[in-house]
Amino acid sequence: MRILTRYVLREFLVPLVYCLVGFLGIYVLFELFDSFNRILEAKPPVATVAAFFAGYISPYLEWLIPAALLLAALYTMWNFCRHSEITAMRASGITFLIIVRPLLAVAAVLAVAVTLINEFYAPWASERARDLREARFKEVSDKAFEDIPFYNQPAGRVWRINRMSAANPNLLEGVRLSCDRPDGSRLVDITGSKAEYLDGMWWFFYPKYQYFDELNNPIENPTPTVAAMPLRAFPDLDERPRDFLLMNKAWEYYTVRDMYHYLATHPHLTRSEVASKTFDIHARLAAPFSCLIITLFAIPAGVATG
Repeated sequence: MRILTRYVLREFLVPLVYCLVGFLGIYVLFELFDSFNRILEAKPPVATVAAFFAGYISPYLEWLIPAALLLAALYTMWNFCRHSEITAMRASGITFLIIVRPLLAVAAVLAVAVTLINEFYAPWASERARDLREARFKEVSDKAFEDIPFYNQPAGRVWRINRMSAANPNLLEGVRLSCDRPDGSRLVDITGSKAEYLDGMWWFFYPKYQYFDELNNPIENPTPTVAAMPLRAFPDLDERPRDFLLMNKAWEYYTVRDMYHYLATHPHLTRSEVASKTFDIHARLAAPFSCLIITLFAIPAGVATG
C-alpha cells in the first residue's frame, strides 16, 4: 500500500470512527433511559445486555453508517483543502481519483457490510432484542407459538397448528390440514397428533382422514389401508417449517428472501399491499448503495467548502 493511500485512509478512518461511535452512543443512551431499571431488576449477564443493544442498534445501521460516511468525508476533504494538501498532491502528478480512492474503498466495504447486516443479522437480532425487552431481560428458553393458521392458496391447502416451538420448528403439535380441489370444494381433512419435517418431507403421526364429495358432504375413506397406517409421509406438501414461523413474525423482521417468498406464496394480496411490500423490498435492497452515493456527494462538497 502506498504511503499516500495509508495517509488518506488514516485521515478518513479517524473521523469516521468518531462519528459512528458518537451516533451509536446516542442511540444506546436513549434506549438506556428506558431500559436501565429493567436491566437492574433482572441483572442479566453482560453478554445478554450486549446482545440486546447490538440487536437494538442493528436496524439503524443502514442510516447511521451513511451519515457517518458523509460527515467523515466532508471533514477529511475540507481538512485537506484547508492545508492545501490537495493542491500539493495534484502538483506532484497524483490524480484526484487516486487521492479519493481510499474513501471510496471504505464506502464500498461498508456498503457490503450493510447488505450482510440487513439480510443475515438485523432481522433476527432486532426481534430477539424486542423479545428481551418484553420479557424484562429474562431469557426465554423455549419460545412457542400457538393457534397458527397458514393458507397456501396456490396449492389449495389450509394448515391449522395448535403449537410449534421456535427452537424446533420442524415439529408441529396438533395439526389439521385441509386440502381443496381446484374448483374450491373440500377434498379431505387430515388431522394428526403431531407432524414432523424429516428428510425434506412432512410425516404425520396417527393421522385421521375425513374425505368429502364435490358437494362437501362427508364420505367414507376410499383408501382404508392407508388410513390405518400410524405414520405416513406426504412428499407432495411443499410447505416448509419456516413458512409457519414467518406467520408469527412482524414484516420488519423479514429478510429480503423471506419477503420475496411471502409475496410468491400469497397471491391473494391486494394491489396496495403488494405495492407496499414491494417498496419495502426495494428500500432494503437500495440501502447499501447510499454508502457509496453519499460519499461521492461528500467528496466534492468537502473540497468546495475547504
